[in-house]
Amino acid sequence: MAISLKSKDEIEKLHRANVIVAQTLQYLQEQTKPGITLKELDAMGEEFIRSKGATPSFKGLYGFTGSVCTSVNEVVIHGIPTDYAVQEGDLLSLDIGTKLEGWCGDAAVTYGVGEIGTTDQTLIDCAKGALEHAIEIIKPGLRFKELSHEIESYIHSKGFVPLTGFCGHGIGKSPHEEPEIPNYLEHGSPKSGPKIKNGMVFCLEPMICQKLGTPKILEDEWSVVSEDGLRTSHYEHTVAVVDNKAKVLSKVE
Repeated sequence: MAISLKSKDEIEKLHRANVIVAQTLQYLQEQTKPGITLKELDAMGEEFIRSKGATPSFKGLYGFTGSVCTSVNEVVIHGIPTDYAVQEGDLLSLDIGTKLEGWCGDAAVTYGVGEIGTTDQTLIDCAKGALEHAIEIIKPGLRFKELSHEIESYIHSKGFVPLTGFCGHGIGKSPHEEPEIPNYLEHGSPKSGPKIKNGMVFCLEPMICQKLGTPKILEDEWSVVSEDGLRTSHYEHTVAVVDNKAKVLSKVE
């Protein structure tokens, strides 16, 4: 497994790409009202990204047709922008990638459209909390498997389960690099596998299901749901390991 180490200058370039992601997520969340369609949000997101001098890195990636992954309610990840108009009480997850001067950004957020129920809010809180917990414990020497195990334990402690088969990942000049970072312990002991080092940059993205973590891909060949058919949530940040701790690159400053 070849996990690249980024220089200070390269991390700053990644930072700039990721700030645009964070700004776009904030902008689209502010624009989300009942009645707006997923395609409208996608178009607004692409226009905003390009206005900042970046390009939407997801557009055309592996054949994806949109610029923003728009996942509603039971769709955990990879929702395609459609003519669906969001409704009061929906859960909406937006996942956005950018490329700026050859370097990539990536982050995601789940939020409610208007008023949402207690379980829905707890789902969102679990995804966000799992991400924050993971970021807090990152340090050189910690193994990626230990990080995955910690994320899984946090999710289980809140009464939910992680989606299987999909994971966080490294990022750099490509949207997806080594390593793969599942939200659960896979294949062996937490005390095995590669260790985190200063200069590594990667995306953590807890994907939360209510009862079953088994994924099912819908007929559009993109949208991923849990086999339990229940609502889900997803949060993501790009982080760099700098000065022996995690620095979140994908936030508005």
